[in-house]
Amino acid sequence: MKRPGRPQTAHGLQKAGGLASRLSSLTKSPSVRGSSTTRLLRKAAEHDAVWLGAAAVLGLSGGRSARRAALRGIGSVAIVAAVNHTLAKPAARSSRPVLDALPGIFPRPSTASLPSSPMASAAAFAAGVVVESPRYGLAVLPFAAGLAYVRAGGELDHRRRAAAGAIVGVGAALLTCRWWPVKPEAAAAAAPPRRPAPALKEGKGLQLVVNPSSGVAWSKDTAETLRALLPEAAITVFEPGDDLLALLDRAAARAAADGGALGVCGGDGTVNAGSATAARRRVPLAVFPGGTFNHFAADLGNQTMEDVARALRAGDAVTADVGRASSPVRPGTHPATDEPGDAPEEFPSGEDQQLFLNTFSIGVYSELVHARERLEKRIGKWPALAVGLAKVLATGSPLSVVINGRPRRIWLLFAGNGIYHPAGFAPTYRTQLDDGLLDVRAVEAGTPLARTRLLLAVLTGTLHSSRVLTTAQVRRLDLEVIEGEPHFAYDGEVTEATYRHLVLDKLPGAVTLYRPADQEQWLR
Repeated sequence: MKRPGRPQTAHGLQKAGGLASRLSSLTKSPSVRGSSTTRLLRKAAEHDAVWLGAAAVLGLSGGRSARRAALRGIGSVAIVAAVNHTLAKPAARSSRPVLDALPGIFPRPSTASLPSSPMASAAAFAAGVVVESPRYGLAVLPFAAGLAYVRAGGELDHRRRAAAGAIVGVGAALLTCRWWPVKPEAAAAAAPPRRPAPALKEGKGLQLVVNPSSGVAWSKDTAETLRALLPEAAITVFEPGDDLLALLDRAAARAAADGGALGVCGGDGTVNAGSATAARRRVPLAVFPGGTFNHFAADLGNQTMEDVARALRAGDAVTADVGRASSPVRPGTHPATDEPGDAPEEFPSGEDQQLFLNTFSIGVYSELVHARERLEKRIGKWPALAVGLAKVLATGSPLSVVINGRPRRIWLLFAGNGIYHPAGFAPTYRTQLDDGLLDVRAVEAGTPLARTRLLLAVLTGTLHSSRVLTTAQVRRLDLEVIEGEPHFAYDGEVTEATYRHLVLDKLPGAVTLYRPADQEQWLR
């Protein structure tokens, strides 16, 4: 299925699928079976390095979902290799006097590896890719099927071993879901705005602010792409020394005067500032994926710049909640008012509050996220999480806090703007942007051997049921730091805290966001 706005991904998928089909047909050709080509394929399949190459090609052929599929595929191969070297080989080489006494019933394996280890690796890689992204799995499966045909040919014993290897490989791919649950292809659900967003033909009325320092590869090609997609948009590029908040405010004011929209292209910190400005000025916001990780753009469903341009031209938009952290002036008083009982302003301004689109956190959570993201692309998300967690727990200190009137000692606290998945302490995605809830997760330091138990729970995938993790879904949270450095972080950006008492709540449907109307398709 070809989707508009994704020409590069579709071309990469078609190219990879064509190559895999040719390899599959080559192995099935009667004139080639038993030839040097088949022997070469057999030899290559015996080395797991071939799957590293396949993962590299897959990761370069598409976008974010292709990279995730490649990581899951190679992670599945790593599980097969680990089982082979730590369990299968030692077990095959060990003495077994009872079984060896009955060689006719329990013959000793002819090899010290898993049944058809190459077949297990091939099945693990293909199944891992299919689990993460069915559309890229369509490109990988023909190659794996061709290899299976080669490996299963010949004697009955070979076919049995190939089948057993395939079962082991598929099992390894499914096992990755315990540590790394599959992210749905569909974008997070959200309601349409009460007042329709304006359709900006050719981008007329769009005030777009680009922040190259957020990780976007701002080049001549990027600029030309945006101008080709939205030729009448006004584009402002943030330069060193500029005041980003002032740039956004001026752009939003012009958009409000023209009946248009504010646009931002940058990382989550830039999107955070843009959403606060758009909410205050009451203008729709167009979020272009221009940062390193683009967490909010991914949840929203804006995978490419073409997606956003398509939504702008059609006027397709949804509303999303915004999280808020406010510092009470005195007990019983909201920071936006002077008297108890007064209704708070909807979008108060000042340094006594901060909005967040993704997450709020205190403690070592922000350090953990940065440590994980530095390693994630090299070793995968979950190994990076384990290494980063061990590092920050070894160097960090717990906080003494009061949460809703109850004293606690915690290592970290995370509050998500909406319910995040998966359970545990590596939240990755949301399925709804307007549920009205805060997803609160805290790791307690008061339980015996808290650090050790936390690491073991992460490594075994049982953190969601561990006693060191406390979770709740609430509409409001009162938080006061009694002892320790708070290190408040909003959408991953650490701020210098001038206060130690916060009230977390939400502004329902506070911001209107452009996104294409076709984000509910299952195969993308």
